[in-house]
This record gives sequence, C-alpha cells and structure tokens, in this order.
Amino acid sequence: MLFIYYPRCSTCQKAKKWLDENGFDYDEQHIVDDNPDYEQLKALYEKSGLPLKRFFNTSGKIYREMQLKDKLADMDEEEQLNLLATNGMLVKRPIIETEDTCLTGFRQKEWEEKLK
Repeated sequence: MLFIYYPRCSTCQKAKKWLDENGFDYDEQHIVDDNPDYEQLKALYEKSGLPLKRFFNTSGKIYREMQLKDKLADMDEEEQLNLLATNGMLVKRPIIETEDTCLTGFRQKEWEEKLK
C-alpha cells in the first residue's frame, strides 16, 4: 500500500492516523518532495476509475492562482496529467494506492469500505 501525502495537510494527518489505528502497513511518498510523475499519475488515475478532475486539489492556492477551474475543460487528459506532474500542490491528497484500487482525498467511510 502506498500513502501519498503532504505532512502539513490536516486531512492527510487524519488519514495517516486512521491508517495507523487500523493497523495498515504502508509506504509513504511526500507529494511535494517526491511529486508523482506523469506515468505514476496516469497509473493511479486508471486504477482509480475516478474522473481525472478528482486528482486536482481544487481548493488549493495554486489551482486558484492558475485559474484551472476555467482551463481544465479545454485540456485533454495528457495535458492535465502533465500539469499535475509539475507540482505536488496541484494534486488532491492524500492518495492511497493498493494492489486493486486508488482513492483520492480522505473520506473515512469510503476508506473503510474499500480498504478493509
């Protein structure tokens, strides 16, 4: 299991605490120091079955500064994945990847259903 997170993010801290309390073993990937590259993001996206928009940190400062809300619709999948690979702060976090699935953001009920 891979846990991709930003340590100062309160949602990531809650997710990490939940993983620890529930006895999960996982490897950590710091989303800023070791931002997922295009290939990793593409694999996560394909495994997740989620819309690519769910991989964007839509509440983040950089997302707003770049006015991506208006621009994403005009970008194809490859352009969006390349953009995500440029800056970890654009990527929704945390991300949890297992052999079977990938989840973005921490919604405890969803994690309980998909990970247990």
